[in-house]
Amino acid sequence: MKDLCIPVPNLGEEEFAEIELRVGERKLSYNFRVVSFPWETEEELSLDGGELEISLARIYRLKKAIQGYDKNWELIQIFNPSENASHIQVLYRKKQYQA
Repeated sequence: MKDLCIPVPNLGEEEFAEIELRVGERKLSYNFRVVSFPWETEEELSLDGGELEISLARIYRLKKAIQGYDKNWELIQIFNPSENASHIQVLYRKKQYQA
């Protein structure tokens, strides 16, 4: 499948975007969702191992959140969090099931 880049406005936390595409006579629909996961917590501020330990804790927590997310949605993109962000946003696309 080829990819097509479509600019969409910034999606806020837990917002959805629906896109319809026509290929010849076929109409395809895609659903996208932006989900926010915690990126920084109070427990990280008490870690003594420095930046590396904090980074690894964040990555591990994000990995667990992604693995536990609704399996009807597929991961498309992880956005870079802004400096001092408390959440990180992830873009999902609803899976298309063939009948």
